[in-house]
Amino acid sequence: MQDLGAEVQEVTCPRFRYGLPTYYILAPSEASANLARYDGVKYGYRAPASNLLAMYEQTREGGFGPEVKRRIAIGTYVLSAGYYDAYYLKAQKVRALIRQDFDRAFAQVDVLVCPTSPVRPLPWAAKPKIPSACTSRI
Repeated sequence: MQDLGAEVQEVTCPRFRYGLPTYYILAPSEASANLARYDGVKYGYRAPASNLLAMYEQTREGGFGPEVKRRIAIGTYVLSAGYYDAYYLKAQKVRALIRQDFDRAFAQVDVLVCPTSPVRPLPWAAKPKIPSACTSRI
């Protein structure tokens, strides 16, 4: 980049390291709150059933894949009465601090160049065994 005329300057963003833990609190919480409407009545997949309760249960069981169900469960836990302040509210505050780090950095430079992953990528043909979030029937 320097060879092409870019001026390289190091910037410090001390709270970036909290980005991933903050994400894993906020994203499932938002998913839980937003996916609650997909009950098979007005929105989303509806499982055939003999009564309303069975329809709700079968819709929620069959309408979402394992990763989505995991995120909904985590988000519901984080947003529950005893944990909202301890987790969600604190994560919101940390997100604001991370945003301040970005704002400070972009006041000094136009582009941030940094690794996007803490590990090297898998070989092109490798198929990781991770749960897919794309298996829902919404």
